[in-house]
Amino acid sequence: MIRTVIWVIYLALYLIYSLPTLCKVKRLEPSLTVAERDKLSSELPKRWARSLVKLAGAEVTVERMENVPSEGAVLFVSNHQGDFDIPLLLGYIDKPKGFISKEEVRKVPIVGWWMTVINCVFMQRKDRRQSLQAIDEGAKLLRNGHSLVVFPEGTRSKGNEMGRFKAGSFRLALQSNVPIVPVSINGSYKLFEEKRLIQPGAVEIKVGKPIYHREYKDMDEKELATLVRNIIKDQQMKE
Repeated sequence: MIRTVIWVIYLALYLIYSLPTLCKVKRLEPSLTVAERDKLSSELPKRWARSLVKLAGAEVTVERMENVPSEGAVLFVSNHQGDFDIPLLLGYIDKPKGFISKEEVRKVPIVGWWMTVINCVFMQRKDRRQSLQAIDEGAKLLRNGHSLVVFPEGTRSKGNEMGRFKAGSFRLALQSNVPIVPVSINGSYKLFEEKRLIQPGAVEIKVGKPIYHREYKDMDEKELATLVRNIIKDQQMKE
């Protein structure tokens, strides 16, 4: 309980501390390249995310970071065990990225502002038309050089079992032709969802080999969803 209270207080104070930097990031020179802008915009969120994970007492292991392409945009596709998945991927995958997120997060003061700055896309899951528009927006960001993360399960599994992947999420790749990087997360649910309190735990992140457009261009959404889900599941099972 004490750890949870300290964590929440730290979160609030860090968000307030971040406001001057947020203002600077919003005024970045338009002459900067996409890569330069994304790098500068993501520096503080990355430090913030890592500090939140460490304060929770997590021991994080990341395997095969060399599989992340250093140049150009990619679509990270990950399973979704818990609320800590976003700070884990934001802090420990060394490439600037935004997220496909639920619309409600946009309304959180300061957090929503930062998510907009790092090119997150907000989706209303119960509104099919808006969801399709969000996918189109995300595909446009990818084509313009901004990397994104999507959780195709659509919600947290809150455990080791992985849910069904929603095929529509893979339109992001099929409409942008960027590499897909499968990511598996093991143990993140133990940091909060297991007891509804923040507590220490071991988390393992495994980065799979990128799947390039030439490898998936002839697949439809369902075939691609099945392929990537199987890769992530296999990564989870391998020690």
